[in-house]
Amino acid sequence: MRTILLLTCSNVFMTFAWYGHLKYRSTPLWLAIIVSWGIAFFEYCFQVPANRIGFGEFNAYQLKTIQEVITLVVFSFFSVLYLKEQFRWNYLAGFGLIVIAVFLIFKK
Repeated sequence: MRTILLLTCSNVFMTFAWYGHLKYRSTPLWLAIIVSWGIAFFEYCFQVPANRIGFGEFNAYQLKTIQEVITLVVFSFFSVLYLKEQFRWNYLAGFGLIVIAVFLIFKK
């Protein structure tokens, strides 16, 4: 559970680092890069411990899969709440296919 919480925190920072600047398109690109890089530092402060703690309980493929699912969930909330984009049915269908992939990856 600690791994999942750390990965969730990491993904919140990652999402803002990678996509938060899209709301401020008039900001110079060099400044967006520097600010994003600064935010990404905090992503790593959560991501590295999450993977260190989780490795052993999960294998590397499972850790990556967990991280990707968390990324999609965090990004969905971010894009709707922060970027004010619409969540469409085909996104949900695509995520459903990813859930099938998760099932296959975790199957013994």
